[in-house]
Amino acid sequence: MIVLRSPREIALLKEAGHIVATVFKKLEEELKPGMSTLDVDRIALDVIKKGGGIPTFKGYGGFKGNVCVSVNDTLIHGIPSSKEIIKDGDIVSVDVGVTYKGYVADACRTFLVGNVTDEARRLVKTTEDSFWYAVNNYAKPGSTIGDISNAIQTFCEKEGYTLTSHYTGHGVGTKLHEDPIIPNVGKKGSGPILRKGMCLAIEPMVNAGAVDLIVLKDGWTVKTKDGALASHYENSLVITDDGYEILTKLKGEPNGQ
Repeated sequence: MIVLRSPREIALLKEAGHIVATVFKKLEEELKPGMSTLDVDRIALDVIKKGGGIPTFKGYGGFKGNVCVSVNDTLIHGIPSSKEIIKDGDIVSVDVGVTYKGYVADACRTFLVGNVTDEARRLVKTTEDSFWYAVNNYAKPGSTIGDISNAIQTFCEKEGYTLTSHYTGHGVGTKLHEDPIIPNVGKKGSGPILRKGMCLAIEPMVNAGAVDLIVLKDGWTVKTKDGALASHYENSLVITDDGYEILTKLKGEPNGQ
């Protein structure tokens, strides 16, 4: 069931989203070669706690981290570890969920660490650009989920990239994963129609190589089967009268594209 959120609920989602965005701002300042993925997790937790939030992912389905930290060929769900050291030239996706007074915001950024290759930069930029292309054109009342899915798919495939159908975006609200499911591949005009008050986490997950993925024995870490780079970009947003509002950015931060 898709829930349309009230202004009071949206205000709480914005508070949760502000904490998420503050985590990304802190990581932009501090993430560097030589840190472990557990160091990243600790920085994120400190920001979340100082903001009055709770790390949504901690314990979710048994997940051990406070956030997901996914390096290079890890698409999603990387478990923070003191043994995984971030190196110059890596790309690092940090997926953050924050619960604030019972409401959840969810977003991800892929960071470029040091001297990153042009191909890695292009992958990360395309992933983010596909999000903005989709929402700027279709995140408004009367569009469908399939319009967003198809826009992400066509944008990324035009650049030679692939997108999995096994992992998707989702609604957000009082739970981390709510209806509707938001695939990154799909048919234009299909799926639920967008209405004012719908809160959505839209998240392109893009592979530089083949679409095939593997899940490690830990049951969480999802990697590209061919070892190619992968990138992930996500925001939570609310559908408004005539468009959308991003919930997971700081005041004054521009929308993309």
